[in-house]
Amino acid sequence: MTTSLIRPRSSEDLCACVDALAAVHTSDGYPVNWPSDPQGWLTPLDLVQAWVAVEGSDIVGHIGLSSIDVATFEPPLALALGTPIGVVGSITRLFVAPRGRGHGHATHLLDVVRREASDLGLPLTLNVSDDGHAAIALYERAGWQRVASARADWLNAAGENALVHYYVSPDSTQRLNQGA
Repeated sequence: MTTSLIRPRSSEDLCACVDALAAVHTSDGYPVNWPSDPQGWLTPLDLVQAWVAVEGSDIVGHIGLSSIDVATFEPPLALALGTPIGVVGSITRLFVAPRGRGHGHATHLLDVVRREASDLGLPLTLNVSDDGHAAIALYERAGWQRVASARADWLNAAGENALVHYYVSPDSTQRLNQGA
């Protein structure tokens, strides 16, 4: 059995995170366009916190929690969140390197961010390209609810504007259904 750990990402982890991301890009094409500054891509300006999945001494997974203004969302997503203004949490930069798959790292990373967003009182969202079949299956197995879809302003691997699906977390869905 593999010993794994989910912990906050440190600045010293960034090179290993880029290496894991490169393996994901090679195997899965994520991200579609390799960033000119991969460390910067892993640290967007709206990042609240990031975590890594570690097996032994190897970083095999990554996730971030961003803080986003609802005013920038597609109207159906803002409506689904029940909050036309304000800040929400958003999953960002989730990936697990091929060598770390099959051990539940993605699910554990999602759970850590769900707890953090809940502690901060933030409804939690994510978006995923229609091409991300494995990611979509993971989110839906974990109870995330698709609330909207729209064409992105970036191109997918086929050179078309990507179709992006927007989801809300099970915690956010429960809060919305309870009228909170």
